[in-house]
Amino acid sequence: MFCAISGSVPEQPVVSTKSGHVFERRLVEKYVRETGKCPITGEALALEELLPLKASKAAKPRTAPATSIPGLLGLFHDEWDALMLETHTLRQQLHTVRQELCHALYQHDAATRVIARLMRERDEARAALEQAREAILAEQAAGSSGKRGAAEGAAAEAAKRQKTPSIPEEVLQELQDVNQQLSKQRKKREISKTLATPEELASLALLSSTPLHKTTQPGITALALSPDASRSVVATAGADATVQLFDYAEQRIAATLEGHSKRVTGVQFVSPGVLLTSSADKTARVWRADAAGAAFACAATLRDHTAEVVGVTLHPSRKYFVTGSADATWCFYDLEAAALLRTVAADEAAGGAGAGKDGYTTLQFHPDGLILGTGEPASRGGAGDRRRSQPSSRAFRRGREQLGSVNSAPGCARMRSPQRPPP
Repeated sequence: MFCAISGSVPEQPVVSTKSGHVFERRLVEKYVRETGKCPITGEALALEELLPLKASKAAKPRTAPATSIPGLLGLFHDEWDALMLETHTLRQQLHTVRQELCHALYQHDAATRVIARLMRERDEARAALEQAREAILAEQAAGSSGKRGAAEGAAAEAAKRQKTPSIPEEVLQELQDVNQQLSKQRKKREISKTLATPEELASLALLSSTPLHKTTQPGITALALSPDASRSVVATAGADATVQLFDYAEQRIAATLEGHSKRVTGVQFVSPGVLLTSSADKTARVWRADAAGAAFACAATLRDHTAEVVGVTLHPSRKYFVTGSADATWCFYDLEAAALLRTVAADEAAGGAGAGKDGYTTLQFHPDGLILGTGEPASRGGAGDRRRSQPSSRAFRRGREQLGSVNSAPGCARMRSPQRPPP
């Protein structure tokens, strides 16, 4: 049973009641709707005149191309071409989707970075605005109470001075006794025959160089040799806020002193087991060694200055020491008790020969113990008598340079500038 139109076995066969021909239902219905006639006889035909036939569906009939080997090969070839085209289309779509995904991820990352930067800038702007607001309020408050603030500051300064009375009489007498003893010894002392000559000093050569402090903050600001001649130890004060005790005979670091928060400006040995240090963190410290003498610990922290402590100098009696500061004051301490005995400010200088408003840059005791030499940023140095606890009426100047160090020797004092070599 074959379709009269296609010549193949119909899947839904119908028969015409007028002509008796068998057709494929979808083909004949389309033709009848368009023409209203039978495709074979040409007679008038209605859809109601087509009767469906029942056919066995146990084995689906094959199409005409599938009934031969060449036809099957053609079908397989068409299916393969269609599969390849579909695979190519899927690959193109996958590539496009990957590109879109990468672009979306990049946009998301860029947006996240921009948002984070904007949030950071917003926080910084808020902090700056808050600081500006506090500064404005502080200026307004200071302006409204300027005279009252000045009076209160003067009263506070007066109260501070009252808290630091003059050096006790017994201490002054001890200083005087030490001075007389050292002066007598100095007058009788003869120049040592083993004193190095200028030629011997000029012939000195570098034997070794050892890095002691951190390379991130290089620089040694002060040196001090151990008073014990049997120990080859030197203390170095560094810009990295540490003090290194270096055994130059064994070429090793014997101890490290840590405690200051800014660069150490001065170091002084009192004894092999006691050290004094000063720092830009506005403090001075007393360090003491343990029983074995291997490790040092901070025994006292002195916070009597309001600016950088530029140096520390030990009295020849080794019982007292003095610290100088950029706040234009120097402080006289009892070493054993780590107690402040006297503070001398700039405006207490006699005849204007003391420290100026810029403060001190260096200081040094005379070997006899009653003269303290000081240096200032304005190229001026002063020599003060400790019996009067104030600078003398004499001042020393050197051009317009800052005095970097003060060296004392029996019978003389030398002011040294960092810009030029000493004479």
